[in-house]
Amino acid sequence: MTTQTHLPDDVAGPSSKLPGLEPLLSIDALAEYVGVPVVTIYRWRTEGKGPCALRIGRHLKFPLSSVQSWLDTVRETTPGTYRTER
Repeated sequence: MTTQTHLPDDVAGPSSKLPGLEPLLSIDALAEYVGVPVVTIYRWRTEGKGPCALRIGRHLKFPLSSVQSWLDTVRETTPGTYRTER
């Protein structure tokens, strides 16, 4: 069984034009992807809870691999239970 990840339309660094480069999500795209308001992403960052970002000038870009790694850290170990470490 394969799953296809739907990325928001404003993913930076289109890999079709530049093969080998990892896609980067804007903060708006990340918020849309995980289904939370942008202000929540900023709050998570100040609390040290969100995914690691790249700062390019004054812009934040989130490498897709960092987002996926972060999602693995917040995934339930079994349904209905929260991770205790982090």
